[in-house]
Order: sequence, then structure tokens, then C-alpha cells
Amino acid sequence: MSSGGQSSHSLAFRVMRLCRPSFHVDNPLRLDPADLLVGEDIFDDPLAASDLPRLLHNHTLKSNDSDLTYRTRFLLNDPSDAMGLSGLLVLPQAFGAIYLGETFCSYISINNSSNFEVRDVIIKAEIQTEKQRILLLDTSKSPVESIRAGGRYDFIVEHDVKELGAHTLVCTALYNDGDGERKYLPQFFKFVVANPLSVKTKVRIVKDNTFLEACIENHTKSNLYMDQVEFEPSPHWAATVLKAGEEFSDKDPPTREMFKTPILIRSGGGIQNYLYQLKLSSQGSAQMKVDGSNVLGKLQITWRTNLGEPGRLQTQQILGSPITRKEIELQVSEVPSVTILERPFMVHLTLTNQTDRAVGPFEVWLSQSDSQEEQVVMVNGLQTMFDNCVGFRCDNVLKLRMTLGLPQVEAFCSTDFRLSLIATKLGVQKITGITVFDIREKRTHDPLPDLEIFVDSN
Repeated sequence: MSSGGQSSHSLAFRVMRLCRPSFHVDNPLRLDPADLLVGEDIFDDPLAASDLPRLLHNHTLKSNDSDLTYRTRFLLNDPSDAMGLSGLLVLPQAFGAIYLGETFCSYISINNSSNFEVRDVIIKAEIQTEKQRILLLDTSKSPVESIRAGGRYDFIVEHDVKELGAHTLVCTALYNDGDGERKYLPQFFKFVVANPLSVKTKVRIVKDNTFLEACIENHTKSNLYMDQVEFEPSPHWAATVLKAGEEFSDKDPPTREMFKTPILIRSGGGIQNYLYQLKLSSQGSAQMKVDGSNVLGKLQITWRTNLGEPGRLQTQQILGSPITRKEIELQVSEVPSVTILERPFMVHLTLTNQTDRAVGPFEVWLSQSDSQEEQVVMVNGLQTMFDNCVGFRCDNVLKLRMTLGLPQVEAFCSTDFRLSLIATKLGVQKITGITVFDIREKRTHDPLPDLEIFVDSN
């Protein structure tokens, strides 16, 4: 960590980063005495294997702290010795890397290196980034009364790192020197914040289901243990995490999720994939189509390093496929599985208003062709409807269509109606040309997609 200051001052700042220590690992390889005395095939004979502990006890040396020759220092006296961990912890020997999502914690000491006392010391510490300045400490309202010659004043500051790039820890002191002169000391400590991991997402739509795949890659030099990778869906969406080889039931204890094992993502490019199934509610579907929003949600990621140093990140909003705004939607609710030739059949339709205002009234018609030979499905005279029945009027000469009147539909509401049709040709046939026309706005909406039916003779 670099710093800048002036040498003419009585005071000087010293900064040490506070972070978790690391394990002290013994490099020499230790040996099991059994590997020196017997071969691995001794375990093939149960009788000889049972006598092995007694033989080793008589022929191997025991560790003795008073033995200054350290003859047994390379022997495995305990199975845990194979790990090479001595039980000691090592404090950080360098400032180290700082990653996004971590908590920057620093121990700051302001030292008086002069031969006289300084008084009325006002100390400030702040973090400066490219976008903002965050105040960490300010003693303006309660200045440090004095710092004796050779003495110091210590404090600890913390900051949740939320930005990438260059950061500067600015420490300033305003104080009275030994001769009563008011002096101002600024010192700067610079460091760079890196990205600990990258998140790549893919959105796939299969029929009525939306699947979100997230790939997390570790860019740090230490292993990351993922405590939580949770997808927070936006309103009207529900998310379920899919895991291979795991089946959950209602009988599973609630502690199963509470004490689940963290997922390890190894250092230097290790990856882990997550899959979520997203479902949209019926109310949410209508609202999203009106708003034109395709926001699915965001990922909340929490992790720990080898000795439990925590980290937390939140992704930006993840977007799905673009949603086309459609004010009026005409859907088929019910159609008979088999239709009898030249016998009337009913098609149940639903007209939905997906806007925040009332629309209509409407006309619904089934377009007809000029050639009578090509008309395989046609309207069956007058229609019978409930509440909103207006009836058909026929104008074959001028419009070549039969129309049905529908009343006004309120905001986010729908109306059901039925068409009575007749098929004039056997086999698989298509109903085409069912169209909605807004009388008030003089606007024709998109026709209903072609609907296939099967026409039988009896």
C-alpha cells in the first residue's frame, strides 16, 4: 500500500490491514514408520495385520521433547501430522488483494515522533473512489486532547467494498504543534479492488417454462466456499433451484437447508453451475405484457474463504426474452376433440383486455373466401350467447363475413363467448380468419392463429 505525506510533521499515519491469518504449513514430508518396516501386502494376512501395532511399538522411536537431536521429527506420530499443519497461524505478511464484496478493515495508528506533545488533534479518515467519498471517521466534535511525545492514537475503520478499480484511503490530522502552530497533515494510501468472480447467465424458454442457467467462475487465488447462491425473482415470478440427483419431500427436516454443506469453487478459474426454473403467475403474465417488462430478477451470492473471511455480491437485474406489448388477446378456451360433418359445433373463445383502461365495443368475425368451394368451416347462422349476446348480421354481398358484437371490456378483465360453426369437409381442417375489430378506435387486432380440428363422418 503506497502513501504520501510530509516529513516536516510531528505526526505520521501508519496503516495495517486487518484480515484473517493463514495456517502455518510444515514443508518437510513426514513418514509413517510402518512404510519403512513392512510392505503393504501385510494387510492381506489378517493375523499378521493384527500383530502390526505391537511390532511397531517395540521397534519405532517415540517423540521426546527433551531429545535435542530431533531424530523423530520426520515420523508420523499422529495421522493428522500428514496434513503438515503445525497448529500455528501466520499473520498477513503483505497488504494482499482486496476484492469486490469484501469488508475492508484497517488498523490505523497516528504516531507522534517528535520530542514534544501535540494537542487538539482532529482526525478524519475517508475512502475516495471514482464515484464517491465515504467518511469512515471524524473526531471534529470530540478532538483527541493530546498525544504525548513518542505516543500514538489507534483506531479501526471498516468499509464494505462495492466498487471496482482504484481506491484511496485518505487520512488527515489537524493539530497544534509544540510551539502552538496549527498544522494540517494529509496522507494517502492507495489500493485497487478486483473482481473476485464472474457470473455468466443464459435464459432458455421451453414451452411455458423459463430456465435460467448461471455459471460462476472464481478469479481469486484462494478457494471460495459458496454459502448461498440464491435467485431473487422479480414480482409475479417464482423460482425453483434444480439440483441433479436430489429429490426433496415434505418429510425432509427444516435443518437440511439450514446446515447444508458449502459448495467449493477452487481458486484460479474453478467454476460452478446453477440452474433455476422460473414460472410466471397468470396475473403477472398480463401485467408484464402491459408494462413490456422482461426483468426476471437478480442473484444474491455469499461466500467465505479458507478461514471464514466473508464476501457478498449482488448481480444486476437479469433480463429474459423481450416481451411484445399486446393490448387485446384472443384465445381459444375449448374446442371439441371430434367434429361431425355438417353438424354445428361450438368453439369457446376468451377476449382479454391487457391494458389499464376500458376498451371496446368490438366486432368478431370469421372471414370468408369469395369461392364457395373453398369454405370448409363456416358460421352456423345466428349465435346463442350469454350476458353479452348481440347476435350476427349477414352481409355476404358486400363484406363476405358474419360479425358478432361484443360489449366494452374493463381494464385487465376478460369476456367469454362462443361461436357456432359447421364443417363441410372431412379430415383435418383449419379454422382461419377469426378477427377482432375495435369499433371505437376503428382498429383491427391480430387474428387468432389457425386452429386445427378433425372432422368425422358420424
